Amino acid sequence: MSTADVVLVVLAAAVALALAPAASRALRRLLQGAPRAVIVSSSSATAHDWSTGAVQSAQTAEVVMPVAALEEVWSAANLERLARTYWRFLSRVTLGLIRVQYTERERSVVLLFRPLKLLTFDAPEYEMDAQRGLVRWRIARGLLVARRGHERDGYLQIEIRRRPGRRPGEAQLHVEVEVANFYPAIAFRLSRRIYNATQSHIHVIITHGFLRSLARLELAESRVGRLATETQAPVQ
Repeated sequence: MSTADVVLVVLAAAVALALAPAASRALRRLLQGAPRAVIVSSSSATAHDWSTGAVQSAQTAEVVMPVAALEEVWSAANLERLARTYWRFLSRVTLGLIRVQYTERERSVVLLFRPLKLLTFDAPEYEMDAQRGLVRWRIARGLLVARRGHERDGYLQIEIRRRPGRRPGEAQLHVEVEVANFYPAIAFRLSRRIYNATQSHIHVIITHGFLRSLARLELAESRVGRLATETQAPVQ
């Protein structure tokens, strides 16, 4: 086994340990608190393209809330805050083992320190109008990304869509977290079984935890504030 393979094994173990009992307790604490909205349903789907090795994964939730509460948070600035909330949740639920570092052009998910860059993304792209919002990070490179995945056609994105509620004064929000065209180094260098049992499984658990946490509608302050002055006008 090469040095690179050893590193990947260690990283896989670190990802698995991130949801050890202590981290699970942290997850439960994060999900506590008075909800301002209700998660009425959720779903998950993961698919592998065995001919190329690419992975697609999507987790969704349907959130029901008062129309006034949705109007309060429906803005480009809060879309940027939602993006930051995702990264904050990732760091908290892994007890700080995994952190996000920001530069003007990139976002890097690191294991404790900068040299251990698990995933590096291009700066986020935003889209928003009166019914839909989207933030997308294109995958650039990282220890968890196979060389084939360095062409930036893979991405992580969060999409939100407004839908009519079933009752007067009620609104529904469809939230989807998607990873597309991701080429996991663990699957390429070691095995798909190890990838499925560690990185893929943990990603699904954490993402569902993040979606459930949205019931509190508590959004983190953006580290960059690029859209701080934007309203509901479309942004790119």
